[in-house]
Amino acid sequence: MKNTGVTSSNNKPQKEKPARAVGSVGQAKSAEDATLVRALVSAGSISDPDGPRGRLIGAAARLFQDKGFALTTVRDIAAEVGILSGSIFHHVKNKEELLCAIMLEVTRLAKARMAAAVERQTHPRDRLLACITCELEAIHGLAVPGFPILVTEWRCLSPANQAKVLAEREQYEAIWLQVLEQRPPDCGIADPQLARRLLLGALSHTHNWFKPRGRGLTMKTLAEQALLTVWSNSHH
Repeated sequence: MKNTGVTSSNNKPQKEKPARAVGSVGQAKSAEDATLVRALVSAGSISDPDGPRGRLIGAAARLFQDKGFALTTVRDIAAEVGILSGSIFHHVKNKEELLCAIMLEVTRLAKARMAAAVERQTHPRDRLLACITCELEAIHGLAVPGFPILVTEWRCLSPANQAKVLAEREQYEAIWLQVLEQRPPDCGIADPQLARRLLLGALSHTHNWFKPRGRGLTMKTLAEQALLTVWSNSHH
């Protein structure tokens, strides 16, 4: 039976606390991102970040990333949003379904954001740099909150839910492969699939050691250095 609320020890229903602002999967970092988020919300691809479901997804994404899926309880999520625990089940059946919803929305936003960045470039090298930059920004929390969960909490999904997320992920990876295929001959790693796999591993691992900052090794410099592994300077 679904929980619809929490009662106190004297069996009187507790009033829900006012929802407080929390970061969400659709939280925009720029005017361009804000426009993109509005379009995705209108299309039904992601939840409205200011709506009840959007706030729930945003809070859960942050907690899953900070504490881990296994250690985060439904009560933790409810407290973060400022609602009763039972209210969560108006939006999802269980905690795993919530994790799946986060991964789907994160992937859709990352895909749309990267596609838009690629579309703004005309040179194949700049398109590839845009892909690298977008993924690094997502990995390091500068865009697409919850993106690292796609890797860290993947095994917490059932095979059926993994299949749903993979279907979205394939569209994201298709953008990468299309851009990698546009490189000239003898430009680093020739096989686009292999180049992407090596890039994915390298970029994901930066989450463990790179801290974005204004001086020293910046995000821009890191992206340019990563680009050299699949597009050498001799092929400008």
